[in-house]
Amino acid sequence: MKKLSARRRHPLAAVVVLLLALAATGGLYAAFAPAGTAKADETAQSLAIEEGKKLYSVGCASCHGTGGQGTSDGPSLVGVGSAAVDFQVGTGRMPAQQPGAQVPKKKVIYTQAEIDQLAAYVASLGAGAITPTEGQYNPAGADAAKGGELFRTNCAQCHNFTGEGGALTYGKYAPSLEGVSPKHLYEAMQTGPQNMPSFPDTTMPEQEKKDIIAYVQAVNGEKADNPGGLSLGGLGPVSEGLFAWVFGLGALIAVAIWVAAHTAKAKKS
Repeated sequence: MKKLSARRRHPLAAVVVLLLALAATGGLYAAFAPAGTAKADETAQSLAIEEGKKLYSVGCASCHGTGGQGTSDGPSLVGVGSAAVDFQVGTGRMPAQQPGAQVPKKKVIYTQAEIDQLAAYVASLGAGAITPTEGQYNPAGADAAKGGELFRTNCAQCHNFTGEGGALTYGKYAPSLEGVSPKHLYEAMQTGPQNMPSFPDTTMPEQEKKDIIAYVQAVNGEKADNPGGLSLGGLGPVSEGLFAWVFGLGALIAVAIWVAAHTAKAKKS
């Protein structure tokens, strides 16, 4: 008994007990963990990457390089992540028809399954923004009023107050947000496509992105009723004030000229 008590008081006794506990825990996990499910997920991911690489070689490598390293005709895709691919290909911007100041939205040529495979391959080239889940971009229950404040602070300078879009410099433009899906709105904020700055979760948390999506849907969705009448491009008080000055002041000038002309005639007669 004295020898056993002495061993218990040994400085390394606690370390030995801890190692035995870790070994036992690891053994139990290895015995009961769903290894089959994890292995199946890894196999499915590997297949997606393999199929995505085939699609990439046919539709993307000529501009972005065989390994995504980029060329003079297209930027590097290393580290852009799956979200950027899902946005660019899912909106038809990629593959691009021709180089230009800005790549426009056009008809999508890939199925969603093929887009997922392309995204998986590009994501394997380097860590980047991950394609969001529905729970991340679904604006249900979001605060559209708060989203309006965020939109006017961060987005209206280019997309204008209601997301109608607007011209930029050197042939570039901010596209209209009408009809853009919540998923693609979220991915655009994540990745900052083309001339747009990116707003990762460290800069703009997930809830704020949802609020902005709710606002865009509220002002740029179904436009059946406009209580303000003619929207004048949705540019707000600037265009409305300009309309009043041009047409209102123009009408006053016309009336003044008419009165002066008739007054002069009356004096002559």
